[in-house]
Amino acid sequence: MAANFNNSAWFYDRLSRLVYGKALVNSQLYLLQFIKPGSNILIVGGGTGWILEELTKLHPSDLCITYVEVAAGMMTLSQKRNTGKNEVIYINDAIEHVILPSDFDAVITPFLFDNFTEHTLKTVFTHIHQSLKPDGLWLNADFQLTGKWWQQVLLKSMFVFFRIVCGIEASKLPEIAAYFTINGYNVIEKKTFFYDFMVARVYRAG
Repeated sequence: MAANFNNSAWFYDRLSRLVYGKALVNSQLYLLQFIKPGSNILIVGGGTGWILEELTKLHPSDLCITYVEVAAGMMTLSQKRNTGKNEVIYINDAIEHVILPSDFDAVITPFLFDNFTEHTLKTVFTHIHQSLKPDGLWLNADFQLTGKWWQQVLLKSMFVFFRIVCGIEASKLPEIAAYFTINGYNVIEKKTFFYDFMVARVYRAG
């Protein structure tokens, strides 16, 4: 059963700022600089949609954005965002159920994969992978474990909270980076945030 982030739509952004300050936002802002003018972009799991406004600040027009978000509450908030003269296609569904073209210049997956078990991650990853152009960019931000004891504690607390409130299926962090490597992606840029607990990576398709 898909997670229901409708339950957290009204407080999600405030909760993230309370726990992580601006780190969660900054990790995603870092990725946006790699979007080129006139790009065809897929955003999966954009949450409340603030990323659309930040993208519009960089590119007020000429972007074609397909915005996929499974939670209706999050989508309602996203559709109220200022997107300038960019074309935005809103799709309120789980990404694996969406029939996608295979011509995206860039894909953005902000803190998406940590919600999944390994099995679901493989399904979702493969589906998104097939939509990206051969030389396209995959911009991914997510959590990572680097051996610091508090990372495990904080991560476990997050999983318990969102499992109760939103019904996410994950109880541990899947091997996210491994899927990019297996599928032939190369890291061309990366930056860590919140004492290395978050990492934003720019992947180029092989």
